[in-house]
Amino acid sequence: MNKKILIIGGYGNVGRIIATELGKRFPRQVIVAGRNYQKAKEFSLELGQQVIPMALDISHISANEKSLDDVGIVMMCLDLESIEFVRLCIQRRIHYIDISASYSILSQIEKLNKEAEVARATVILSVGLAPGLTNLLTKHCQSKVPGMTYADIYILLGMGDIHGDAALQWTLENLSGEFTIRDNEGTKQVKSFEDSKQTVFPGKSGKRTAYRFNFSDQHVLPQTLDLKSVSTRLCFDSAWMTSLLAVMKKTGVSRLLTLNGVEGLLVSLLKRLHFGSAEFVVKVDGGNLLGKGALYECSLWGEVEGRVTGLVAAKVAEKLVLSSYPAGVFHIEQLFTLHEFLENLGQHGLKFEEKECVTA
Repeated sequence: MNKKILIIGGYGNVGRIIATELGKRFPRQVIVAGRNYQKAKEFSLELGQQVIPMALDISHISANEKSLDDVGIVMMCLDLESIEFVRLCIQRRIHYIDISASYSILSQIEKLNKEAEVARATVILSVGLAPGLTNLLTKHCQSKVPGMTYADIYILLGMGDIHGDAALQWTLENLSGEFTIRDNEGTKQVKSFEDSKQTVFPGKSGKRTAYRFNFSDQHVLPQTLDLKSVSTRLCFDSAWMTSLLAVMKKTGVSRLLTLNGVEGLLVSLLKRLHFGSAEFVVKVDGGNLLGKGALYECSLWGEVEGRVTGLVAAKVAEKLVLSSYPAGVFHIEQLFTLHEFLENLGQHGLKFEEKECVTA
């Protein structure tokens, strides 16, 4: 490995997992970067200096462009406000990996495909749990259902898990949102935390009601897998919290969460109050719209959502180091299959289940 892996936001919740995994695999070839050099340094010391600390503010990258001189892969663990830094990486033929769940930024990066092809840089998006494993599960279902036309994605998150500020803020901001999705031959507007649907999760979670939420996989998969309809729904391991949020959305109270000061206060409160478990489940039902129900379903479940996002991202980076991939902008399911990750995830306690469904 001649060049280094730069993890921006490398001492955050997910970045720490990525850095730990890659630091063991490529010691002293991984750079942990962010605005706070002291945090980066302290984390480096925790890892026995297997990773290199760096102070880097990507909002002023022109003043720090030399920081990229010895970098072969950039991993973005922060929410971007623009795609100019991604464009800079491409221009310098630096491969780029992004764990963002926001389609607003991912859709902008998609438009850099031609530039990436010309520069011979590989850009990989939708890397994590959702999007990420949800994309790969959907692709796996499609391999089992010839002519599959739709996928219903369900995500259950544990209220007892430790979520970063950015993840909590993103969830609250999207609670009252509307978004456009592809439905059969056209498009339609849907609202977050409405359009509920019941499903049975594996393990101890059982039957739950989940609600539409603006995860990017439902925007991406109709394009990359040529599906007519994809929906993503969210619920929490705490059934009463899920119901409370649905009521808040229905009554309009959820709009108050976006007011100045209220969102920050609630994020701080949620970080302190841990009730429920750290378990998560992602499940995909796949079928044909001409049928009466799902034809195949598969699920992955385990504990600590951020840890799994980090494990998936680290594995993608490792593959990018060790193998050649085409130039351009891709989502994870366009370059990889689910089985390339299952063994590693199984070693970290994740369980996988798949089965053919009996339709009515």
